[in-house]
Amino acid sequence: MIYNIANLLEQSATRYPKKEAFKCLDISISYQALDTKANQLSSCLMEKDLVRGDRVAILMNRCLDSAIAVYGILKSGGAFVAIDPFLPLERILVILNDCGIKHIITTSAQTRKIKLITQISNVVKHVIGLSEDLDGMNVSWESIFLRPLDNYVPQTILEHDLASILYTSGSTGMPKGIMHSHHGLLSLAKLEADLHQSNSSDIIGNFAPLHFDQSLFGYFSGPLVGATTVIFPDAYVKLPASLSALVAKEQITIWFSVPLILIQVLLHGNIDNHDFSTLRWVRFGGEVFPVKQLRQLMLKWPHAKFINSYGPSEVARCTYYILDKPPATDAPIPLGTVWKNTEYKILDTENKDVKIGESGELVIRTATMMIGYWNNKNLTEKSFFKVEMAPGYHHVYYRTGDLVYENTNNELMILGRIDRQIKLRGYRIELDEIEALLQKNELISEAAAIVVKKDKEIPELEAVIGLVAGAKINTNEIIEYCKLHLPYYMVPQTISIIHKFPRTGTGKIDRKKIIELIESQTL
Repeated sequence: MIYNIANLLEQSATRYPKKEAFKCLDISISYQALDTKANQLSSCLMEKDLVRGDRVAILMNRCLDSAIAVYGILKSGGAFVAIDPFLPLERILVILNDCGIKHIITTSAQTRKIKLITQISNVVKHVIGLSEDLDGMNVSWESIFLRPLDNYVPQTILEHDLASILYTSGSTGMPKGIMHSHHGLLSLAKLEADLHQSNSSDIIGNFAPLHFDQSLFGYFSGPLVGATTVIFPDAYVKLPASLSALVAKEQITIWFSVPLILIQVLLHGNIDNHDFSTLRWVRFGGEVFPVKQLRQLMLKWPHAKFINSYGPSEVARCTYYILDKPPATDAPIPLGTVWKNTEYKILDTENKDVKIGESGELVIRTATMMIGYWNNKNLTEKSFFKVEMAPGYHHVYYRTGDLVYENTNNELMILGRIDRQIKLRGYRIELDEIEALLQKNELISEAAAIVVKKDKEIPELEAVIGLVAGAKINTNEIIEYCKLHLPYYMVPQTISIIHKFPRTGTGKIDRKKIIELIESQTL
């Protein structure tokens, strides 16, 4: 039986010892070697005072070592906290401090950033992955892989132990840490394998970085069935022609990414000159896929089935809609229906079930649901909807914040948000967090963060600011200010100065009017 993620790898190492588990460019690692190296890392972490439940940061680019890091941490009883290496230093420190992270696992490519972190942070005690000495704090990968395992005793891990914390944008300006258990991640792996009917002959394309929940498919569902997961480096994901060629070369059978990557490959990937005949499934999620471009891609790859996949990070994924043929019209693609071991409700403003065709907030009850938000009890309680079945016993649903309705085919259709959260290029962004940062600048009196579409179908993040009386500022300076504090995907592409904000009848900033003015280029 498989009870936790450590068991998952151990089973595959026994069943498929010599098979490639993960591959990145010309480097690969077998299941047996991955299990051994993960045990060596686990042994080192426990020797460095890691106890069950400790959070361990993974700060590295997309590479093969990330798989060893994930499984080594989980085998030690720790929980991995994947941190985007491109984040501003200030935001990285916020996450490290919030989680009380004592151990960081990294690579030599991050040496400069790690040195800065260890000089500033009071919580980090050990760094694994640098060859360069850091006053005795560092252990190199080379020494890890020389560790004997004669006396290694695996950590006791229960299925509901903490396994991962994923940080996303928070409306108050503080990132939110989403906690997932071994049970939740294992349930996700099983459900995804079932959705694709995955098997050991599959080759999974892992296009998402580890701090993005789409990556969990390749890291866990692939090993569950003994498939090979190909990790695509950052440089390839950013270059459609190179990515397209590498996908064809690796003979990927299952693709899962945000629509933007697929759109870029369609438009600039030279796909007519490559062989994609091995593709069985092309799965996308994280944002809306424009139907026009989806149709074009499906016509290019008629042999593959396409899946629209939906789910907030708090539940990882929960719905799917399979497209067997290109859409005949430009009507929005349904979210579809929930997959197995999952149920939902659509609630009105009084938390009552709505009728078919009526809109309301989608709430989800599923095996993949988060434990809660790290270090934030109040937000956790607000995020759950509970139905009392008996005194002390509740069915617990996650409030997605998404406005949906159910059509006559019993398919869920998305209408938007009930708050100001957006999805852009697959990343979840709280517009309030951007506005809160802008208003911290002493020269800015008011700010509005918005999403606009000008000449292109792809949406752009912009901000409009008002200045305090007599203030003068260069908008490029404000963009640089944002880069110091926000992830790159949350930095407005354009900032405009406005002398007088349009207002609603209640005196609030009229963001809809601002969007109209920008899109018509009359602001």
